[in-house]
Amino acid sequence: MSRHRRSRLGEQLRRELSIKIDSMVRDPEVGAVTVTGVDVTPDLWLARVFVEAHGSPEEQSRSMAALRRAAPFLRSAIARELHIRRMPELRFHRDESIEAGQRIEAILREVLPPDAKSDRGNPGAGGDET
Repeated sequence: MSRHRRSRLGEQLRRELSIKIDSMVRDPEVGAVTVTGVDVTPDLWLARVFVEAHGSPEEQSRSMAALRRAAPFLRSAIARELHIRRMPELRFHRDESIEAGQRIEAILREVLPPDAKSDRGNPGAGGDET
């Protein structure tokens, strides 16, 4: 399957999963979650679903476990609506990219000199007035 078609399928799965998790999953342990992305393998056997779980670390763990339990239900619910030959198996993973970005931003704030911090939003600033 072409990369473009897989990315379209991944985006469609992301939208459907967001809707189905909010409207159909009744498990109270699925707290506030955001589906941030879906990566479909070339053979369509697997879809890695990246999720940002909100709350304390314990709540995040419970949310991820509940989503993994709900995966077969979500897969069949989405398969009924999408008309594709093979509905990929859903595997939920915690999306750590947002936390990594926040850590990098915090490090940059510590490393940048104070005057550079105030000039970040002003591309013309730099003290070079000619």
